[in-house]
Amino acid sequence: MSGVWVFNNGVYRLESSPKRRVLVHLPSGEAVSSYSSLENILRGLGWERYYGGDPDFYQYHKHSSIDLISLPKDFSKFGSVHMYDIVVKNPNVFHVRD
Repeated sequence: MSGVWVFNNGVYRLESSPKRRVLVHLPSGEAVSSYSSLENILRGLGWERYYGGDPDFYQYHKHSSIDLISLPKDFSKFGSVHMYDIVVKNPNVFHVRD
């Protein structure tokens, strides 16, 4: 069994699906719900698709830096690590929320 044990009113119970985190674009206040919306935002920030890497990932780079953002092609595998990578490389533009 996987999940999170929660203690409430003297009772422990197992929650099978912990809260999922979302990446929020701060200027618009919108949660990123697909790679197409994320790619539009990243392009507007100067990121470009990089096609020379792993075929199982979407990768983005900026000419002005050495940074590379790698995202799994399957959006359902887009997790906290990927979200925080985007936040660190785009400060004051994105935020991760529960």
